[in-house]
Amino acid sequence: MSLRVITQSTPNPNALKFITAKDVKKIGKVTFVHPAECLHVPLATNILGLPNVTAVHLFENVLTVTQDGHGDWPVLESEIIEVIKTFLPSHDPEFITADAPVDQSNWSDDRRKLEEVIDREIRPGLQADGGDLVVLDFIDNIVTVKYEGACGSCPSSRTGTLSGIESILRHEINPHIQIVTLD
Repeated sequence: MSLRVITQSTPNPNALKFITAKDVKKIGKVTFVHPAECLHVPLATNILGLPNVTAVHLFENVLTVTQDGHGDWPVLESEIIEVIKTFLPSHDPEFITADAPVDQSNWSDDRRKLEEVIDREIRPGLQADGGDLVVLDFIDNIVTVKYEGACGSCPSSRTGTLSGIESILRHEINPHIQIVTLD
């Protein structure tokens, strides 16, 4: 039986989601931008080796692939699907990344509330579009975030999406919150 791969567009014209029936990352999520980062993950290494591909984001059963804007999506899409069909059957979705687990022990109550609101109100929408974000810091009502996956290079992530996130956090946590993105 052939492995089925469903492709979905994202709000980012330079990113596509590839959905499979098999998990690609069981625990957490990861974005790779250099083949050297993922030599232990042949699926990701081979996708990053395709012309014009700049990033691959793995989360649950979804791969989000970003290109530099110079690739021909119909050609690139078929090449990515071929790599997925070749490497997914032997892929280990429980692979370990070098990222250290987030130490939540020193989080303030405000930081915990911030993360709860993001998990409940913001993250599901970003993940549905093939992306995500990570909170890097929360000090004096300034939230520093880094976008991942399709959100990483999406033009709307720096304007409309950022404004929407800020509005939710101002309503739910503090009306003086400001969001800063780290590229």
